[in-house]
Amino acid sequence: MSSDVKIRCKNLWKLFGPNPARFLQDHDGNPSAEALEEGGYIGAVQDVSFDVHDGEILVIMGLSGSGKSTLIRCISRLNDPTSGEMDFDGKDLLNATAAELIEIRRHKMGMVFQNFGLLPNRDVLSNVTFPLEMQGMGREAREAKAREMVELVGLTGREANFPGELSGGQQQRVGIARSLAVDPDVWFLDEPFSALDPLIRAEMQDEFMRLQKVLKKTIVFITHDFEEAVKLADRIGIMKGGRMVQMGTPEDIVLNPATDYVAEFARNAPHERIITLRAIMSSDRVVTDVPPLNARDLIGDVARQVLSSETPIAVAHRGKIVGSVGRVQMLDGLYGPEAQ
Repeated sequence: MSSDVKIRCKNLWKLFGPNPARFLQDHDGNPSAEALEEGGYIGAVQDVSFDVHDGEILVIMGLSGSGKSTLIRCISRLNDPTSGEMDFDGKDLLNATAAELIEIRRHKMGMVFQNFGLLPNRDVLSNVTFPLEMQGMGREAREAKAREMVELVGLTGREANFPGELSGGQQQRVGIARSLAVDPDVWFLDEPFSALDPLIRAEMQDEFMRLQKVLKKTIVFITHDFEEAVKLADRIGIMKGGRMVQMGTPEDIVLNPATDYVAEFARNAPHERIITLRAIMSSDRVVTDVPPLNARDLIGDVARQVLSSETPIAVAHRGKIVGSVGRVQMLDGLYGPEAQ
């Protein structure tokens, strides 16, 4: 396994039905959609393979019933996969004992879910200390750690409040603080902001990105919202009918959708916040009095400059001119080829 791979899934299946393991075996590990239907099985996750790299945010998305939440539950072993391989830090997670799984979940995994999952009879500080109690940490040490996490998520002064006294956004902040208290290697978030109203949701997305800049965790994030995905993700995996139909950077998915299903997700994507100059530039190399633009610049950041220029502007990468961008390329990038 590559040293930067935190999680590796290979040919992962999760079937629901009378005898899933036997059914897979009888169909050589790869039953057709017709065979699943005839046998009365639901293929929640079907032959899914991918890696999660150290420090990246991998967003898994799809419509309701696509298999994204089942997949994250398989990766965390909250649900056992029917078949396949799964490594965590180079160790075979599917053959881990119950005791080993408990240790991994207590010390290496953090989880945040849509419904917050707070304990209503405990105040904020006590909710955040709960996983540390499960680790056996002493009271003084766990409360000190909990206060640190409460401060990190911006809830200082709310330590004695109970969940019912908090807004939805504040409750989710408590859930985030609790999940981070154990200092997990991998952070799993299953639609954590989908129950919040739009303004609070946008605020929590910004807070999430602020935390990631500080903590640099490996993150698997589930959503059904493509705009949320492109705002947060290093890479996006799109699922349909239990299968991973495409995985790539937001830019890859917007510019090169693998299927009509993916294209529909990407149709209204904010190009100006996703596409870089490298993706739209011409190979023509020009020399002008204007300093070159960086190939990694987002087109929205330089659109005004390019569109107001009478001539193309040079584009550079690592100090070397690699192409140029003019009005035609910028309009293509912002609105598609029909903009011409």
